[in-house]
Amino acid sequence: MANHATPGAAQHLADVVRMVIGEIRPKLIDAALSGDRSENENTRHSDNFLSAHDLWMHQRYRELLAQRFNSFIYASEEDDPFVVGKDPDPDLCILVDPLDTSELAVRALNGYTHVMVYSRALGRPIAAAVGDIFHHLQLYIAVRDHSGDDRAFVFTADGNRHVLDLETRESTSLSDSLITNFFMKPAERFAPLSRQARLLHVLGEGRGRIGLDFGSIGLCHIAAGFTDAMVEFAKGFAIWDLAPGQYILSAAGGVVYDLNGVRITLDNQLGTIADITAAMRRRQKFIAAKDEALARSILSLITI
Repeated sequence: MANHATPGAAQHLADVVRMVIGEIRPKLIDAALSGDRSENENTRHSDNFLSAHDLWMHQRYRELLAQRFNSFIYASEEDDPFVVGKDPDPDLCILVDPLDTSELAVRALNGYTHVMVYSRALGRPIAAAVGDIFHHLQLYIAVRDHSGDDRAFVFTADGNRHVLDLETRESTSLSDSLITNFFMKPAERFAPLSRQARLLHVLGEGRGRIGLDFGSIGLCHIAAGFTDAMVEFAKGFAIWDLAPGQYILSAAGGVVYDLNGVRITLDNQLGTIADITAAMRRRQKFIAAKDEALARSILSLITI
């Protein structure tokens, strides 16, 4: 990756995520082909699948990030936040979801990994990387460049870079849009989606579709123009599932609103360890879209 495109923290994230993907992919393929999914009891999130691979990636990220960042608060889904390095009060908080959709990853179907670097002094992210373990479009990146502007990119597995800029995309009517949702859990996720009769009716009037997508990768797919919007009106996303993708989508020119129509800020209020711990317990319902008009159209139809 060229240094002028992703300076500093983003370059480090890209290197680390690529390395972790290269190391974990063969392990996950072996798990799928052998049927040995190495499931562990999840004491932190009892309703989520947890494998030995999640825990291995959690530790591996800590090791690799410590080699590239002098000091930071490590805020992983798999542990309480803690300081890494000699500075007892570092500016950077690095948010990590080591293995998203792990119950599918151990079947070699879908697997994603999220990392975001947040400056507590600035009150905002300065770099994020969302990695796709099994697909050729492998690495979605956002970075705050030297001029203070946010920029977004996607990199293929063989290193080709593509700029993500939604301002170059044409608007799409809601009736012709591809809207995604994480509807895998029947009672908790699919049933609430099925009750959104007005939204489903409008999509059915044209070539609109409902598609399955997951955590931050779903917002990255909007940023790349592959989908048009993502809705979450059931349980809400945890910070490690939403924030990295939200930053990438924002850098590409997209929007994220809560269900009351208020723009969700990039300031995750990670000022102290206590603030970070509290943020990791919250969940956020949202509408993410490639432009404000589409987001407003969806908001006008959903039933909260």
